[in-house]
Order: sequence, then structure tokens, then C-alpha cells
Amino acid sequence: MSVAIIGTGYVGLVTGTCLAETGHQVICMDSDIGKVESLQRGEIPIFEPGLSELVISNHKAGRLKFSTDLRETVNSSRIVFVAVGTPASEDGASDLSAVQSVCDEIADTLTEYRIVVLKSTVPIGTGEAMGSRMRTRTQIPFDIVSNPEFLREGQALEDFMKPDRVVIGADVSGAAQEIAALYAPFVLRGAPVLLMDSRSAEMVKYTANAMLACRISFMNEIANACEHLRADINSVRNAIGMDGRIGSAFLYPGVGYGGSCFPKDVSALAWISEQAGYRMDMVEATAKVNNQQARRFCDKVVRFFRSDLVDLLESTLARSEPIPKELSSNETLLASPVDSSEKMVLAGRNIAVWGLSFKPRTDDMRDAPSSKIIPYLLELGANITAYDPVAADRACEVLPEAVRYASDPYDALEGMDALLLLTEWNLFRHPDFERMKKQMRIPVIFDGRNQYSRQKLLDKGFVYFGVGH
Repeated sequence: MSVAIIGTGYVGLVTGTCLAETGHQVICMDSDIGKVESLQRGEIPIFEPGLSELVISNHKAGRLKFSTDLRETVNSSRIVFVAVGTPASEDGASDLSAVQSVCDEIADTLTEYRIVVLKSTVPIGTGEAMGSRMRTRTQIPFDIVSNPEFLREGQALEDFMKPDRVVIGADVSGAAQEIAALYAPFVLRGAPVLLMDSRSAEMVKYTANAMLACRISFMNEIANACEHLRADINSVRNAIGMDGRIGSAFLYPGVGYGGSCFPKDVSALAWISEQAGYRMDMVEATAKVNNQQARRFCDKVVRFFRSDLVDLLESTLARSEPIPKELSSNETLLASPVDSSEKMVLAGRNIAVWGLSFKPRTDDMRDAPSSKIIPYLLELGANITAYDPVAADRACEVLPEAVRYASDPYDALEGMDALLLLTEWNLFRHPDFERMKKQMRIPVIFDGRNQYSRQKLLDKGFVYFGVGH
């Protein structure tokens, strides 16, 4: 089948490549000439495990092509996917200008029937609105189909090739069946293809992301309460995860969610619903808790360096004595309020950061917790040295120039007063703690992902603070 993909961002490139891998003839079109030329040379603009190899092999085989010519792309394709960005506006609404522009161009280009598939995450009712908009510009028949994506960055190829379900929203049965046939190779193991109206399909994507974001924020709330109530979040999480009604997925507290989907989609869902006359208090609370979580983590760092614990710790280290385990006490930190008007409270403190991307296996810095935490610590006078195995180049584009980037994880630790773990990359899971302790001036770890065993770190002579302990 001949397929066009308009937009070669994350969703568009993954979709086009996976369809080409199953034998379809795919043209990925983008208005960015530089990006298209890079793709033609086999240079992939995003980091996604396995994607580069598939792009190169399918391009060489002639199944995957790249173009800047929308007219030629549409005219040579039976199915046209729209996969352009829908960024959030300041009020939370989705910016549909790119989707509108592409749909206008498609309408102006049509010479015969086409199926236009909205792959972009769009507000409920967008499919209907785009259909009406396009019909004012052309008399050529076409159908609009909603086909939301459910790709996790770092696992996108597997998610596309082995989906949990395929959602197709269309008001015309024939168009829906054609798109279902397109996905047939990916559902051979029995994954359901769900056919529904376009509004419901559009709602599915927002609902799924809002539900997952809600679970994360809820667990962060529970973790914060555990710190005050002297309970342990890991024990709580393990126990409730065994409840068949709850399950274990997305029960991990930390420094908050980020990326291209959850923050944008949660805000958009709240805005969409409010415009329709219903305020979604739980969805708004999900975003509020998430926005506060990174600051709470920073406040824990501030409390530590401003407390008597630091003087006691530094004097203990100066005498080469073992570090008392009671130094890792959240109770002490919680008893010390943080004055938001304080300036330069971290002046002279050298802090290492492991992990910059919003999650492992991607270089995506969009709404990454590091993009909130690092600038705030710099404002308070800290010196930041950061390491990420993939995202350093992207991080340079969004983080302040004052950040120093290390060449490897251990290079980042030399002479540091603390280590902040912000992204749970696999290479951080089993580091050489003895080497770390020798390199750091003060062996204190603020674990924003609860990746390490608190007791193990205490036994090794570290001061350790996680989330929810």
C-alpha cells in the first residue's frame, strides 16, 4: 500500500519506518529541508533504540523515501498520515496551527480520493472540524480517520510493532477497514483493533495519558506523605501493586513526569473539558502535584545544606570517622522550612547530576525534571556538573550555559558535595560506590528515582535521601 507521512518528528518517523518495514511504500514528507536532507543521508534527528538501523535499511531498499514536496507526496499515496506537532499554548490549549495548515495543503492538492489519518494528538472534535474545513477548499472526495498513537519513547518500535491495541476512529466504515488492513501485520498475535467514532478515538489518547499521569502524581503524593508519617514508600508500593484491582505499573514515585505527552495532554484535556463546561478537578490536581514535585526535591537539597547535618558530616569526614547512619534523616530535613526568598543558599556547593532526559532510552528534554531542577539550583548559587549518556547535546539547548557537562559518570563526581540522580539510565544502576565515595567531597546522594537501596548506601558510608522514605 502507498502511504504518506506528513511530519518527520518522533511519531511520524517511527510510524513511517515501521510501515515500510512490513513492505508498504512510504514517503515521509517534511517542510524542513535540512531535516529531510539529513534523513536521506541516514542521519536520524532523534535518539530511539533501533530506529536508525531500520530507517537506513528501508531507505536503501527503496520502501522508505523522504521528500519536501507535499503535492507529489499526497498524489502518490492512497493514505496520508498527518503527524505534525500540537504543542501546548500558555493556557493549556493545543496549538493546531500546523495541523490546520497541513490539512489545508492536502485539500488544495487532492486530485482523487484519499484517506487522511490524524496521527497527531488533537482535541476532541478536531477530526470533524478538519473535515469540514477541507470540504470548503475542495470538491474531491476524502475521508478523515483518527488513529492516535501510543508510543513510549525508548520503546517506540516495540510499541508500534506489538501494540496493546489499535484505535481507529472513523464515521465511514470503508475508510476504517482500510486503515485496519494497514495494521494487520502488527496484530497477528491477537491485539484488538478497536473501531469507533472519531471523537471517542481522540478522547482515548487523552484519557490514557491522563490516567497514567494521575497514577504518577498520586504516588508522589503518597510518597510525600510517607516522609512526614515515617512510612516507607517502597513497602507501600509493593503491597498495593499486588492488588489485582490496581496492578504494579506506574506506581513509582520520583521527581515528576515529563516528556512530550503527559504534561501537554493533561493540560489540554483540562482545557478542552473546561471549554465544554465541565471542570476536571482531578486532572488539574494531577498537573499541580507534578509541577510541585521537582521543587520539593530541590527544597530537600536546600534543607540539607542549610542544616546542622552538613557541619556534623563535614567534621566527621575531616576526622576520617564513619558517618553516623542517623545523618540520613528526612525527619531532620522536614523540620526545617524553606524560605523561598533566600538567595545563594547553595553558593560554593558543587553538585553532580546523573541523567538529564525526562526518561531513559531517549534524548528528549521536553519538560524533563532536570530542566526545572538545575536552573533553580543554579539560581541558589550551586555549581552544576551533569552527565547523560545520550541527551547532553539536547540539554545544551535548554539548560543554562553555566552547566558543565562531564565526559562520563565518574568524571562528574570529582570533588562534588552531592549527587542528584534524575534519570534512571541502566548504566547508573550498579555503579562503583567505593570509587564514587573516594571521588566525592561529601558522599551524599539525592535519589530522585528511588533507584538505590537506602540501607545498602548507608552501609557503604553514604548519606542517602530518596523519595518517600
